[in-house]
Amino acid sequence: MKAFNDRAVRESSTVVRRVSVKDLSRPTPCSPWNLGELLAHMAAQHRGFAAAARADGGDLAHWKAEAPGPDAVARYLAAAEAVLTAFAEVGVEEQEFALPEFGAGATFPAIRAIGFHFIDYVVHAWDVARALDLPFTPDPDILDAALPIALAVPNGAHRMRPDAAFAPSLLEPADSDALTRILLHLGRSPS
Repeated sequence: MKAFNDRAVRESSTVVRRVSVKDLSRPTPCSPWNLGELLAHMAAQHRGFAAAARADGGDLAHWKAEAPGPDAVARYLAAAEAVLTAFAEVGVEEQEFALPEFGAGATFPAIRAIGFHFIDYVVHAWDVARALDLPFTPDPDILDAALPIALAVPNGAHRMRPDAAFAPSLLEPADSDALTRILLHLGRSPS
């Protein structure tokens, strides 16, 4: 899972490098966030997961998004490198990651926590590309690894909350490709 996550994070960094300061106010599929706010959220998630990999994920300060600003791209890229470094140091798949966003005291084995992070960065890379009107075509093996994780995310009323990680699932046409299935299941409209 770490290898797929690394590739997804690097792909997100490639897309984020295309963001200019003037793009930061663009709308994103992560309503109501604009691109600057989305980048701040993404950087905070990287910092939080990096802290979790270092056994310090329970400290909510690591998960707090900074205010968006003209250095949003640089902050994102630094946070992306930090999480890749932290995940590389994880020795066993059973290592516990504290992920307070799932609730007070919530912990998950590294393999599962890294899977959560992986699906976020497949989708968030698409979010950024979509905000910039750029094509986004991850490698098929990335999508093959991401699809079962996306489909395992439960649907339900909890997805209607303002702070929900994903919006409710959208109707999926029978002939949908893997990326479309991921996006629709996680409440993103490919159009």
